[in-house]
Amino acid sequence: MGATARELAVGIAPRVAEAVTGGGRHLVAVAGPPASGKSTLARELVDALVERGLAAVMVPMDGFHLDNSVLTARGLLPRKGAAETFDAAGFVAAMERVKAGGEVILPSFDRSLEKSIAGSIVVPADADVVVVEGNYLLLDQGAWAALSALWSISVFLEVDEQELERRLMQRWRHYGYSDEDAMRKARGNDMVNARVVAATAGRADLVVHE
Repeated sequence: MGATARELAVGIAPRVAEAVTGGGRHLVAVAGPPASGKSTLARELVDALVERGLAAVMVPMDGFHLDNSVLTARGLLPRKGAAETFDAAGFVAAMERVKAGGEVILPSFDRSLEKSIAGSIVVPADADVVVVEGNYLLLDQGAWAALSALWSISVFLEVDEQELERRLMQRWRHYGYSDEDAMRKARGNDMVNARVVAATAGRADLVVHE
């Protein structure tokens, strides 16, 4: 049986805490494929850092999804979730603001509505550590490449492909898709994106296996 997210977070917390010492605000990247459990790991890591006396919060990347109307106009709706279906430049600019310190207001993503919700995440001014989770945090292409300079430390969560596919199909079934449509979305788009993300694992400071 694999380690739980809590166990993984507690295991890497000392290394992360060591990397975020010193003045200023520190950003910690938690990357991984869709349905890998990175948001759960990021939340558990925040808890583990808070237990160590750090003022830590979590920020997801998903609020920077392009709206379906924009994706439709660009012919990208079937590829939603791919790197090119995010506002990468906007996300980088937002992370630069977060890194600079002070209060920052960010969007979140409502998966049940498939929409970004503006102004729904607050990074408080007193946050010392911001744990950022997302698929493409280590991607070395286009605007995404600028992110590497912002991370004090980066973590990649690896999960077996077969398990990823099972979870992705389960996710789409949860949102009302038939087995056939869930499989089509998982294999035709999500797993394609997952392999792009998996190729970035070598850029992480820490790789953990669920």
